[in-house]
Amino acid sequence: MAKTSAVEKNKRRRKTVAHQAGKRAELKAIIMNQSLSIEERFKATLKLAEMPRDGSKTRIRNRCEVTGRPRAFYRKLKMSRIALRELGNSGKVPGIVKSSW
Repeated sequence: MAKTSAVEKNKRRRKTVAHQAGKRAELKAIIMNQSLSIEERFKATLKLAEMPRDGSKTRIRNRCEVTGRPRAFYRKLKMSRIALRELGNSGKVPGIVKSSW
């Protein structure tokens, strides 16, 4: 089980990203627009730099929904390989059967 503080920090980051996504997209569109003057684009760059870092989507860490483990994460199932194996062995994940030969 992962530290509760790390899981909560990641949840807080997800909220920040969702809250600031629109504003960040607008500023990035202004920055990338070649038809605008360099001064306007530079002002947009400064405004983007003033925004909180945790508002960036790349700051989010994929974590297991069951255990909070940050590694060996399956995006499709939103859980780690260890949690998937345990739930699969107990028959709680449909379509997954323990192989034996």
